Amino acid sequence: MQSSAEPAAAGASARDTGGSARPLADRIYRFGRMYWLDIAWAAFVALNLIAMRLSPAWGSVPFLVIWISLTLVYGFRLWHTGSTVLTVGVVTLATGGIIGWQVVRGEQDADYLAEVPLLAAMFVIMVWHARRRQSAMEEIKRVSEHNLVLLGQQRQFLQDVSHELGTPITIALGHAELITHAATDQAIAKDARVAVEELLRMRRLANRLVLLASTDSPDFLRPAPVDTAELMMETLHRWSQTPRRWSLGALTDTPVQADRDRLTLALDALIENAVEHTDPGARIELSARRAGDEVVLAVRDWGSGIPAADIGHVFDRFTRVGTGRSRDTGGFGLGLAVVKAIAQAHHGSVDVRSTVGEGSVFELFLPAATGRAGLASPLNRQALSG
Repeated sequence: MQSSAEPAAAGASARDTGGSARPLADRIYRFGRMYWLDIAWAAFVALNLIAMRLSPAWGSVPFLVIWISLTLVYGFRLWHTGSTVLTVGVVTLATGGIIGWQVVRGEQDADYLAEVPLLAAMFVIMVWHARRRQSAMEEIKRVSEHNLVLLGQQRQFLQDVSHELGTPITIALGHAELITHAATDQAIAKDARVAVEELLRMRRLANRLVLLASTDSPDFLRPAPVDTAELMMETLHRWSQTPRRWSLGALTDTPVQADRDRLTLALDALIENAVEHTDPGARIELSARRAGDEVVLAVRDWGSGIPAADIGHVFDRFTRVGTGRSRDTGGFGLGLAVVKAIAQAHHGSVDVRSTVGEGSVFELFLPAATGRAGLASPLNRQALSG
């Protein structure tokens, strides 16, 4: 008499069998999806081997097709060294074995058998070059990723240092200004003014380092329509108290899609550079014109100029070259680098033309927005005394 536990045990056994069969089927399915190309190629090779065996007269065609297909599949797969050696060995033995058997039976010439090692050698050479190229690409990727990490670390370092410098510079500047106003001794007041000027320079340096470090951030620009003629006139008005002969060249009313604050920083840096390299009373001209699909904002000075050997480096960071470019001018060599960074962020560019002793023309090229070009106002070319 069968106990009631037996049917339960039988059901559990059936479930275990089904449960163990299901993961096996899943593994086979995943294997088939992952290696379907290799499986299809193996079947294709098997069919061509059969064709070689059954049709000795046409055996060279499937023989060559096998090696060509192996080359194509390897181009997609780039098997590991062990898998490649195994595959080449199997294909060589299989094709060589069939041809050798046909040579023994007199169905093929013995010279035909020499093609097997030759094709195998050609494939091995191709594999060697492919592996070298893969190694080179991996090394390039590794170096590129390492450079990106270093660039990120450098950017973060500049931002951290600039922010950390901000507070102590502000505190020291406040105390130095208090000493300047409160000191009764003229020597002390003079020394305090020097300290104030140096601290202001340090603050400009910190601000420019932060700007240069943030040029790649997605929120670096907040573009909006900007009237270039209005921007140039406002810039001239702000600088008109500096003792130079200020003037406006031709202005157009072509708008640009740009960040007004960033453009103002760029123009200020160009004008600051012009002021540093001109004497009081020398002429500085601001202009804006349309040139094809671009708007050109220009700052021209009649100052010391830049030597031809140095003109290609003026937009590099911490570069201070050219006639009259000394520590006394107060620059750190970052102003023109800021101009270049802002121009490139707007998908524009910068350029300079200069002659020693005659002056320089710095031009900021920006993509023009859709708009009408024309002369802006009666202030065009009006000379303003500083």
